[in-house]
Parts: sequence; structure tokens; C-alpha cells
Amino acid sequence: MKREIITAVTFSFLLVFLQSVLLRAQDDKKIQVAVIGFYNLENLFDTIDDPEKRDEEFLPNGTNKWDTEKYLHKIGNMSKVISKIGKSFTPDGISVLGISEIENRAVIEDLINTPLLKPFHFRIIHYDSPDRRGVDVAMIYQPKYLEVTETKSYRLVIPDMPDFYTRNQLLVSGKLLGEDIYFIVVHWPSRYGGEKRSRPLRNAAAELSRHICDSLLALNPDSKIIVMGDLNDNPTNESIKKIMRAKPDTVNLAPGDFYNPMYKLYKKGIGSTAWMDTWSLFDETLLSQGLLGNNFETLTYFTVRIFNKPFMQQKEGRYKGYPYRTFAGGTWMGGYSDHFPVFVVLAREIK
Repeated sequence: MKREIITAVTFSFLLVFLQSVLLRAQDDKKIQVAVIGFYNLENLFDTIDDPEKRDEEFLPNGTNKWDTEKYLHKIGNMSKVISKIGKSFTPDGISVLGISEIENRAVIEDLINTPLLKPFHFRIIHYDSPDRRGVDVAMIYQPKYLEVTETKSYRLVIPDMPDFYTRNQLLVSGKLLGEDIYFIVVHWPSRYGGEKRSRPLRNAAAELSRHICDSLLALNPDSKIIVMGDLNDNPTNESIKKIMRAKPDTVNLAPGDFYNPMYKLYKKGIGSTAWMDTWSLFDETLLSQGLLGNNFETLTYFTVRIFNKPFMQQKEGRYKGYPYRTFAGGTWMGGYSDHFPVFVVLAREIK
């Protein structure tokens, strides 16, 4: 990978944007920045009937009257959001983006080939999942930032529930700005049916995610790992705190513990999705200790953000400030998604 094609910004430039003194350096030093995010696209279905999937409501004759006009409107809205994520930190915008609730590879191809996203030259990593509704997780990335070396899809199997099907978990191995890194993109089971029914399913999904992480850490305890996705759980739930061992602080971490930068946001009442007058922070990024530190000699976690610009929010009424959705109560809203995207910024000094 040629270093000269990566956007480099001066420390003073970054400090203006971040309004922080975490990265102290001389003005003549430079850094490289990578923005890593996740976005639940809320039912990005095409208009074609797939007999293997429960996509009936997203067909022209379905309950949502999902036609070409609505589909292209949705694609345009998604591309608008993605094109702006991370632009306040680097002109290149998002480097790597995990996505969920997409029906197939074709809808991702339509998305990345929109006029707003084509200049990013995004590439796609996607596997079909056994999910009953046919929604998958995937990842898009800028090849100028990430060189992918291996990918793998993990299926969640629950022994006493042979008919249970959900989204697979995606592992992507590669080199981010030349450094070894691993991304795990997930969409854990929903809360449908209530806590008693759904809690064991999310805990099982967390155990699978933790198993993937442990296998990577066994090879190298300093592995740089980012787990990102719609976890359908908040940072305080046992699936994240106990099973994933994602802690709210970077101090006193035991070997194998992860850091959850979303925890403090959640405690402040900040969320990525809302339901019944309650904000939740289901969209999370968990970081291994290989991404933590304060010397920035290698790619290091710098900050976290929820991307919730005003144009993505409900403008008025009882749900003012909520994510501006595609549908609400079966009514076409023409919005974006019922989730806000989230992202972290990694930084590294150029010597």
C-alpha cells in the first residue's frame, strides 16, 4: 500500500476538529486517521420476490407497496448519510463500514454505485445468512485504507433449537493502513417476544462473538479487534458486560477484556435508536486492548461518535429528535433508518 495516497493531516488541523489535547505534538508532525463505523440500514430490500426469504412486505404488491420509486429513494437516502460519516475528521470520510439489514449483495452494489458513494471506490464483503427474513450483515471498505486478507462467516447454532435461524457473524481480517486488524460485524437476535424469550438468544450470540475474539487473541494477545454491530442490547446488559467482557473504562483491564466506548454515552442518555419514549444504544463498537494507548505510534482509538445530524431526525411531534425512519406504523415516511450510525476514529502519528 502506497503511503502517499492516504490522507494525512497536521496535528494542528486535527486538534481544531476534535477540540482535544489528547494528541500533543509539534505542528510539523502529521497523523493518519481511519474512521470505522456501523450502520443498520433498516430493511434495505430490493423489489424482487425471493421465494427463499420472507420478503413479502417489501414487494410492489406487499403491505409496504415497496416499488422502484421507494427503493431508489431509500438507496439515495442511505448514500447521503454514508457519504457524510466521518467527514469532520478526514476528507476521505468513512474508511470501513459494517452494515446490517440488507437483503443481498445486489442492494449493496446499487448503494455503492450511487453518485455520492462511487468516488469512495467501496468494495463489498457479504455472505448470505439463514435469517428467516433474509437480512444479512456485510461490510464495505475503501481499498486505499484496508487490504483484506481473509473473510469468514460464522453461523449461530443453538443445540436445543434446531429451527432457530438468525444473521451470521462476519469476520474480516486485513491490514488497515498496513497494520494487522480484525473486524467482526454482527446483528444479534432481536428483543421480539420479550426479555425472557430473547435474552438466551442474544447471550448465545455474544458467546459466539466472544469465541471468535478468543481465537484471535490466542494467536496474538495484542491483536487489534473491532466488534461492531446492532447488538440489540445496551452497554449495561450481561451479554456485553459479562460475556463479551466489554468494560466502561480503559484502566485496570484484565487480559482479554475489551473496552466499550459507548458506555459513557449511554449513561448520559445518548442513544442510537428509540422506542416507546426510551433511547437505547444498541449500535456499538467494542475495542480490544491492542487499539488502546496514548502514544499513537500505531493505530490507536481516539474518539467515538453517534452520527445523528438534524436531517436524519424526526422534525416535529411526539417523536421529534428520533431517527427519521423509512416506515413508521406501516406508513411510508421517506426517511433514512430507525437507527443512527456510530463510528470510532483511529489515529496514528507519521514519523
